[in-house]
Amino acid sequence: MEPLLTPEIRSAIGRSLPPLKVEVHRSDIRKYAVATGQRLRKYTDGDEAPPLLLFGLFRPVVPRERMRPDGIQEDTALIPVLPLKRIMAGGVETEYHRPIRAGDVLVATQRLVELYEKEGSSGPLIFIVTENRVETEAGDLVAVERTTRIAR
Repeated sequence: MEPLLTPEIRSAIGRSLPPLKVEVHRSDIRKYAVATGQRLRKYTDGDEAPPLLLFGLFRPVVPRERMRPDGIQEDTALIPVLPLKRIMAGGVETEYHRPIRAGDVLVATQRLVELYEKEGSSGPLIFIVTENRVETEAGDLVAVERTTRIAR
């Protein structure tokens, strides 16, 4: 089988997007806690964020016409154009290093860390692995999230 990942495509490995900065407000934590049915007082009072607040914290609010049919925003320039077009979720691994608290100013950097191919039962697959590194503005590590997507 001829490799699908050309040297040009593979040259995108290591590419990063500009850092995004977000200030976490107590009201954001409280709204998220209510919306997700949290019961711990530290969440409902807005002192500390439930861990999954991180999942959508850096996602922009975009108009519906800029979303794919599955309701997700189009991919950024981080991921190169691939020869396989159907993208599926492949998993997320998150390491939390410290809680997110009201008043934190967080900085997230997203990087393409890996592209590799495998032969699946129904044909070739390309695995796309990105890493989101979240730190405080002072440089304290908050979380590292690795997301895998699969193109087929």
